[in-house]
Amino acid sequence: MSEVPENNKREEDNVATTEQENLFEENTTDHSPEEDHSEEDNEQVDYSHYSKKELLKEIETQLKNDNIRQADTVANEVKHYLDDLEETERQEALQKFIQEGGEQKDFEYRPDELSERFYQVYRQIKERKSKYHDELNKDRTHNLAAKQDVLDRLRNLVDSEETQVSINALKDLQKEWKAIGQVPPQAARNLWANYNALINRFYDNRSIYFELKELDRRKNLEAKQELCEKAESLAALEDIREAVSQLDELHEEYKHIGPVPQEEQEPLWQRFKAASDKIHERRREGIDVFKKELQQNMQAKLTLCEEVAAFVDFQTESIKEWNQKTREIQEIQKKWEAIGSMPRERAKEINKKFWSNFKQFFAHKGEFFKSLDEKREENLKQKEKLIERAEVLKESEDWHKTANELKQLQKEWKDIGPVPEKVREEVYQRFKAACDYFFERRRSKHKTVDSEYEKNLKAKRDICDQIVKMAEEGADDPEKLLDLSEQFAEIGFVPKNNIKSISQRFEEAVNTFLKKVKDLDDQQKQELKIEAEILAMKNSPSAERKMYNREIQLRKKISRLEEDIAVWRNNITFFASSKEADKLKSEFEEKIKKAAAEVEELKSELSILQNIR
Repeated sequence: MSEVPENNKREEDNVATTEQENLFEENTTDHSPEEDHSEEDNEQVDYSHYSKKELLKEIETQLKNDNIRQADTVANEVKHYLDDLEETERQEALQKFIQEGGEQKDFEYRPDELSERFYQVYRQIKERKSKYHDELNKDRTHNLAAKQDVLDRLRNLVDSEETQVSINALKDLQKEWKAIGQVPPQAARNLWANYNALINRFYDNRSIYFELKELDRRKNLEAKQELCEKAESLAALEDIREAVSQLDELHEEYKHIGPVPQEEQEPLWQRFKAASDKIHERRREGIDVFKKELQQNMQAKLTLCEEVAAFVDFQTESIKEWNQKTREIQEIQKKWEAIGSMPRERAKEINKKFWSNFKQFFAHKGEFFKSLDEKREENLKQKEKLIERAEVLKESEDWHKTANELKQLQKEWKDIGPVPEKVREEVYQRFKAACDYFFERRRSKHKTVDSEYEKNLKAKRDICDQIVKMAEEGADDPEKLLDLSEQFAEIGFVPKNNIKSISQRFEEAVNTFLKKVKDLDDQQKQELKIEAEILAMKNSPSAERKMYNREIQLRKKISRLEEDIAVWRNNITFFASSKEADKLKSEFEEKIKKAAAEVEELKSELSILQNIR
């Protein structure tokens, strides 16, 4: 074995051979996931319509994401939208503060609990990222030192005598090199060049192991061909994001396998690159389709913006109409949320346009229901006054008057209108309890009264029977009739349902008696009948009112008849002498005669009424 020339040591800094150049190109042209494929398709997720709660949920999910970079990217994205929501709420709070009489300089906005939790999680993600980079930098620094140590030992191995042991040592150093991991980016290229140069020097200076080197490259060729097949199979995956992720892993593995025979190097790389290009072409096509969908979504959402704008000026005094409009705008909201993402450069503007009009409608609705709540509070005060009045009246024993008052209170209660929902049942039950208490007492009292009324009814029927019996026995005793009439009046109330029937029965009994009386003429019978009826009324309940009403009716009837008589007599004077005129004159004289007789009867009845009163 010949000794390695001294100047070969400089090859680690000056890669000159064609094979070394190819090896360097092979190991540096592979694409790194960090360099070329770190961009995620986050644009496919639209957070513009997310609520605070949904944004919080999303960032909490990212807190558990093992991919720190992806978690940080998503956290920055959702924070952008949370900041917009915060600013909107701050502006609304400021406007409300000023409307309520506050000064802008005194305004202080405090984020709500959801925002506090969001920023706490956001800080945790940032801390994780910072810690991750600190640890990564430490690891890379440590790895750099370890790889430099491997280079030093590799350099010593390359410069030492060739033996079987040196080949095994080289393999061990290669394994150790691959196992170490990433180094700081600024040192990676130079470190990798030195490593490849030393490996090439090792094989180039030891021709005895050429076949071994070729065998190793053939194995590397088989390994890379297998990676090409895997890359080509990724075209069948439907999930393009998953395909890109797996392709990144294959690129990383391709990069670390090692050199292949020089004549296979470029064709093999072109095959692997072609498979990769198909995946990235699909990704680009998907992005183009996605961008078209974003434009279509934008147009659809602009149309919904116009629909929502029509709700901004809606006003009504009807709860039903407010609820109907609410259902309509909520249907528009569902359409909006179902549409999907928009181009990011227009999303904020269009979202603001839609949601500001959406919120304006609900602001007007809130004002309406606020005024409604104020009215219900006023209704509550009025109903509480009715309750207080009812609770005072419930102990009253003036049954008729109090019942009417309570019925009036019940009518007023219905007319007042609704009260706040939370106390509606409570105040109603209080009012109902007071009314029920009184009417239950009255019912208990009426049970006793009804029993007395039934006794009175029986007594009045007995009197009617006595009058009829007098008639049947031929008793000609008007004084007895008048006496029984007074007794009939003194008995008192009967059940309400029997008032009319017992009065009719009394009248029929009197008529039966008068038909049997023989010593009285018709005028005397009529006067006796009137006197009996008035006596029956005299001592009855509400007698004074009844007799007064009877007197008023009589006077009105007498006055009307006297006016008619005067008009008829005046009309007679205008009739000319003729056969037809004499007939009309005769008819009017007959009407005057009957009316005058009726007036006398009414005056007689009035005289009897006045004498008895």
